Amino acid sequence: MKISADHYAPFTTTDDALVLASVSSPAEEELLNDWLEEQRREHPDSKVDVLRLPHDDPPPAVLAQLVAELEADEDRSVVPVRVFWVPGGLPTRSKVVALLSGRDTYRPPEIIQRRILRRDPSRARVVAGEPAKVSELRQQWADTTVAENSREFARFVIRRAVLAIERVELRLLGPEYKSPRLIKPEILASSRFREGLEQIPDATVAKAGEMLDELSTGWSRFSVDLIPSLGRAIFSRGFDPNIDYDRDEVEAMRRNLESHPAVLLFSHRSYLDGVIVPVAMQENRLPPVHTFAGINLSFGFMGPLMRHSGVIFLRRRLDDPLYKYVLRQFVGYIVEKRFNLSWSIEGTRSRTGKMLPPKLGLLAYVADAYLDGRSDDILLQPVSISFDQLHETAEYAAYAQGGEKTPEGLSWLVNYIRAQGERNYGKIYVRFPEAVSMRDYLGEPHGPMVEDEAAKRLAMQKMAFEVSWRILRATPVNATALVSALLLTARGVALTVDQLHHTLQDSLDYLERKQTPMTNSALRLRTTDGVRAALDALSNGHPVTCVDSGREPVWRIAPSDEHEAAFYRNTLIDAFLETSIVELALVYAARSDGDRLEAFWNQALRLRDLLKFDFYFADSAAFREHLMEELSWFDDWEGAVVAGSTKIDQLLHAKRPMIAGALLRPFFEAYEIVADVLRDAPAEIDEKDLTKRALGLGKQYVAQGRVRNNESVSALLFATARQVVADQNLLTPAADLTERRTAFRDELRGILLDMDKVDQISRDQFFQREALRRKAASRRN
Repeated sequence: MKISADHYAPFTTTDDALVLASVSSPAEEELLNDWLEEQRREHPDSKVDVLRLPHDDPPPAVLAQLVAELEADEDRSVVPVRVFWVPGGLPTRSKVVALLSGRDTYRPPEIIQRRILRRDPSRARVVAGEPAKVSELRQQWADTTVAENSREFARFVIRRAVLAIERVELRLLGPEYKSPRLIKPEILASSRFREGLEQIPDATVAKAGEMLDELSTGWSRFSVDLIPSLGRAIFSRGFDPNIDYDRDEVEAMRRNLESHPAVLLFSHRSYLDGVIVPVAMQENRLPPVHTFAGINLSFGFMGPLMRHSGVIFLRRRLDDPLYKYVLRQFVGYIVEKRFNLSWSIEGTRSRTGKMLPPKLGLLAYVADAYLDGRSDDILLQPVSISFDQLHETAEYAAYAQGGEKTPEGLSWLVNYIRAQGERNYGKIYVRFPEAVSMRDYLGEPHGPMVEDEAAKRLAMQKMAFEVSWRILRATPVNATALVSALLLTARGVALTVDQLHHTLQDSLDYLERKQTPMTNSALRLRTTDGVRAALDALSNGHPVTCVDSGREPVWRIAPSDEHEAAFYRNTLIDAFLETSIVELALVYAARSDGDRLEAFWNQALRLRDLLKFDFYFADSAAFREHLMEELSWFDDWEGAVVAGSTKIDQLLHAKRPMIAGALLRPFFEAYEIVADVLRDAPAEIDEKDLTKRALGLGKQYVAQGRVRNNESVSALLFATARQVVADQNLLTPAADLTERRTAFRDELRGILLDMDKVDQISRDQFFQREALRRKAASRRN
């Protein structure tokens, strides 16, 4: 623990001062007396009065004495003073033992304080906060609170004294210990809060106080140390304990957090995400964050423990006007005091591996705080969290096949922690891409969007999508995703290490050309040893199976493991999404009549529209630019498209990699199954019935070989497919509904036929590589 040697002078030789001294033991009393004697020697002309305050709420007699002292002299300085105990003793990893033993705490038990001071007097020092004149404090009180009576002014002064001391101690401890202490009394005393409360029917200060108790967290300095240690202990059971960061990103975020409050919006694929964020902040010596979580996670001892780690539990239903108001004011207070918030931008875990659409609910409260002038800017900090592997993929595979979510509870938690130690899951990667400025999207505080809800919502949507886009661009592609994607294309056929190695090179070349971030495990796929290491990590059905009873080992993904493998494959689709659309649009143009270049662009935009519920896209203009960039590697690609199918086929055979079918087929097959269900379904079919029918029909199609992969038959994919058909206006009664449903199904089947062409070209390329590889091997032998 680094302790600053800064000296804080509470008053000058011309000041009279009222020292508000917080002491809780005889040892602290002696330290305070020594400090006061020193101050009086150094400032003999100053009058120094002392009022001793307990650490807790002052009794009526002490409060009355403070009232009298404050009314005695408006020009006197008030100086908060407290004994600061320098943490020491047992190492951080033994914090639980340290707590029980009374050693290494931020306020040691009274019984051992003298012993600590005899052994090491530097363990304690008297610190003084910045002084303020009584008249200045009274003006602040009148400006910001309801200013009811002299006792409330005294309480206001005590709160300001506590905050002044906290600021000093924060400089000594470091920014990772920054946390609000007085949320409830500060908010309840606020004139802004009381004015709004009066507008809510049947609202009372008492009811609002109960809700603040429910929302408020119990950060302590001990928990700042303990909770990340516990979190690291949990994920280290199965993961490398050293999280992988981009150090330049960490330092850029550190600079940003020094000047503005931030909302850390993280990607969400695992329950571990909520553990990893506080660990990442603490071990990089960054300010802690208050993380919003569902009230379903507040069970047993986990509720109090998580509250002490900065978790704010939210009710599932926000339909109570008073609760919504209190929550809005709570968020506003956090932002105004420049503390940081955090939650998943997706709202829930992604059970498919790809990012979900952003949720805007909590972001609206932060936007209101900004527009109300609580801060001159608020940063939306994207946070990418990714994993080499996850044990939760088995759970997600069960969901895909119609399984139900396991309720959270103590037994669930024990099983979850136990599962972390079942095997090695690899590394965890955390990235902090460039933050998004709320000011850039909402304009100046108190601006026109305060009254224009439609404009504010549109701006929030753009902000949220920009955050998600930056998360996607920063998330590194790993070896697990690349190997899973390749083996899924083999449809259960096993491949050797050499076959995998040669086939992976086209994708690696593409990612390097696009400057897509990759993990070290992905970069090691350039070698056969790296491929073998990735296969070994995924073997034993996680989700790869090794068959090693023959002349050489081969690896495959069994049909029963396809859903798990699809989760990993889906994490990289965005890196290849635009090039996949280029392939499908080219095949479509080759079979089109008339203006083939126009057909190419129309189909590219149509595919973008159909996939918009599953993936993130740039706006239409940028999307076209990106596709032109994809094709700019080929000389006169537009001329080839105009020339017709022969030239387009040459263009497609020259492209590396050919990957559209491998990545997008499951989604279009899921859409096609749902569209086929609609042929004989009622116009207004509910989601549960539609999913049940689609699962049944999908299983039939798998058995008949009409669907390539088990992963296409997924309740998770059918949920998005329902959004697609609803967007096509196929769930609303109409005279031509049957014809339009049939036409949409036929359109999807056409896209799947285009994928067959892409797959055929990809297979041709594979066999060409195989022939060259075998020829080279024969020459070596």
